[in-house]
Amino acid sequence: MATGDTAEKRGYFSGWTLKTEGIIAPDERLPWGQSILVGLQHVLAMFGSTVLAPILMGFDPNTAIFFSGIGTLLFFLVVGGRVPSYLGSSFSFIAVVLAATGFASGFHGPGLNPNIGVALGGIISAGVVYGIIALIVIAAGYRWIDILMPPVVTGAVVAVIGLNLAPVAVSDVSGSAFDTWMGLITVLAVAFVAVFLPSPLRRLPILLGGIIGYLIYLLFANGLHLGKPIDFSGLEKASWIGLPHFSTPTFSPGAIALIAPVAVILVAENTGHVKAVAAMTGRNLDRYLGRAFLGDALATIVAGFGGGTGVTTYAENIGVMAVTRIYSTAIFIIAAVVAILLGFCPKFGALIMTIPSGVIGGLAIVLFGLIAATGGRIWVENRVDFSKSRNLITVAFALIVGAGNLALNIGSFQLSAIGVATFGSIILYQILREPAPEPEEAVTADAAVGLSPAGEHSLEPEPPEQHP
Repeated sequence: MATGDTAEKRGYFSGWTLKTEGIIAPDERLPWGQSILVGLQHVLAMFGSTVLAPILMGFDPNTAIFFSGIGTLLFFLVVGGRVPSYLGSSFSFIAVVLAATGFASGFHGPGLNPNIGVALGGIISAGVVYGIIALIVIAAGYRWIDILMPPVVTGAVVAVIGLNLAPVAVSDVSGSAFDTWMGLITVLAVAFVAVFLPSPLRRLPILLGGIIGYLIYLLFANGLHLGKPIDFSGLEKASWIGLPHFSTPTFSPGAIALIAPVAVILVAENTGHVKAVAAMTGRNLDRYLGRAFLGDALATIVAGFGGGTGVTTYAENIGVMAVTRIYSTAIFIIAAVVAILLGFCPKFGALIMTIPSGVIGGLAIVLFGLIAATGGRIWVENRVDFSKSRNLITVAFALIVGAGNLALNIGSFQLSAIGVATFGSIILYQILREPAPEPEEAVTADAAVGLSPAGEHSLEPEPPEQHP
């Protein structure tokens, strides 16, 4: 859908023109009261995923929320308010962080990942690589990215992320039979919200499904004593106002080798999001793609230096824009400020940490499965032709390497399965250039599946159409 008026204001920062009805463009805004309400809706949209990712990695959710707000403000400054986006916790980091820190069995309940500093060093390195790519795009343009990472490759990489995380989700719901049932109930709750609730609520399946799963767990565990009860002692002790739990990075070559390749995934992810926003707003945002990369990279680096997760532009918030048709960048400043304020509420973080592993696992099953399925969606939407061996072998390699967690030792460091799948699929696609078939071969092959290749004639002339 388009805004109808695609003209942009000149200057680095566009500012906002007041508009009270209809489609709201990035350089327009609603009255401030309405803008605040829409901004709060974007906080709700990003909340479930932005909180779940740090919990799975053993990070402090309060700190992750805080740095998501800081990162969104940084992104706004770098793109000059031209690209409406919220930056939340990236799930692309989960598998490599768990591997690098030895936290691979997933959620362990309250408490931080003991090797969080190592993870932060790797996240910073990914941000630096991402920033270098961004500067190259700013200087040389973005089209080389499309050549290097076409849809068949980006779809494979995205699918691998979800498949590689599958054991983490299963581990979270396997602590006991009760946890398994609660995980399945949470999955059903998410599905119910996504399919049957009114349209505005269907945009929040992770948040609302998680709340439903939490309340059901509370009823059966704390009320009926059928499972391990939720411990609220930490919530009672936590203060209402306090600083986020900041952590400092340490730089390990092994962790850097594991985590830095995630930058390539973030490039593919951010490219898709920017193009989606461009399609909705009716404005060509390609010239801002390098700046969008740079804003995301700087936000990831800043988060890494303070204890936050790596961040990325959020599809959840793009979905909210698609529903509301409000694309004003002003609402993301409001959402960012609210997120920063939530970061200064330890009681909020303590409440998040009471979520039981069964519920977390149920949410993880849905989210990781959706990530894997998104890879297939990329192939379908871009009409990837799997009759071509080049595409088929590239995807086959990536999926099995990622799902089987095949790491590659290179000298003194190890490249994670996601890294092997990412770089392997990029290289395979470039070297597997199929020779052009002879015209007769092309006609015969296409005729076998009922196609007539463009520009070629069939081997035999078609008989004239017969009429009764």
